[in-house]
Amino acid sequence: MKAMTCRQLGGPCDLQLRGENADEVIQAQDRHLKEAVAAGDVTHEQAREEMKGRWKRPKKSLDWYFGAKKAFAALPED
Repeated sequence: MKAMTCRQLGGPCDLQLRGENADEVIQAQDRHLKEAVAAGDVTHEQAREEMKGRWKRPKKSLDWYFGAKKAFAALPED
């Protein structure tokens, strides 16, 4: 298992998001952003909007996705 922070994935905080692979961590980030915004945390709104709209620009989205996967792969195991 490895961990990345919300900030490492483009968010505003240092919450640790854990997963067995990059996709699990990205999904945890999506849930975190959704929950934070629903709870009224305005600091996460921009990152949430970026996450929601990410696939409207496939090239930019794939660059972000592959960058996140590469960063995850470089992390040490917990």
